Amino acid sequence: MLRTVIVMDYQNVHLTAHDIFNRQSSKHYALIHPMQFAETAIRRRNELQREGYPHAVLKKVMVFRGLPHVDYDWEQHRRCTAQADQWRRDGAIVELRDLKYSFQMTATGLPATDVNHRKIPIGPGVEKGIDVLVALTCLREALRHDIDLVVMASRDTDLVPTLDTVFDMRTEDSTVARIETVSWFDKEAARQGRFAGGNLRPTRPRRIWNTNLDRSSFEASRDRNDYT
Repeated sequence: MLRTVIVMDYQNVHLTAHDIFNRQSSKHYALIHPMQFAETAIRRRNELQREGYPHAVLKKVMVFRGLPHVDYDWEQHRRCTAQADQWRRDGAIVELRDLKYSFQMTATGLPATDVNHRKIPIGPGVEKGIDVLVALTCLREALRHDIDLVVMASRDTDLVPTLDTVFDMRTEDSTVARIETVSWFDKEAARQGRFAGGNLRPTRPRRIWNTNLDRSSFEASRDRNDYT
């Protein structure tokens, strides 16, 4: 059995699921529970293995997600924090990283402030550094002696060099964990010409295993807890 860690770019997984399976519904409908997602991914991976190929056993789920600032989006900050707390109780390792904001400026070039002397953001915050955290975590976990397999959950093409690096490291040293990916994919959407998802691939000629998760896997991964 391959001792496995799943490293999850949460927002990428969440929003991709929304775009593929429920684009017409609220994004909250596509909220993904990391532990359910990981367990579903491992189960599906093992089902697809040919006879004689090793199965994976889930040892750890590591999740990285942006956190809205309490001053600029109190409700989303509260929900995001509550969700992370629940996921930690359920066994995931969750790291929240503050979103980055652009701010309105005065004619003098200083940040504009509201009546409470808080800077006024322009639009919602954006994630910065999540891809770096995912990349570094994959590399670090691949070097652990108690991990045999790292599964990256993301479609961020900035992470292709991470796949390449871990693949090459294992080619040179068999004690380095192998790396795989997991992704959403909807065959029906593909037949209809809609966005169907798909996996991140390393640079050729490298080849790694990817596990596709369909609509039934999406439903099994949804977080149905009430965070209102």
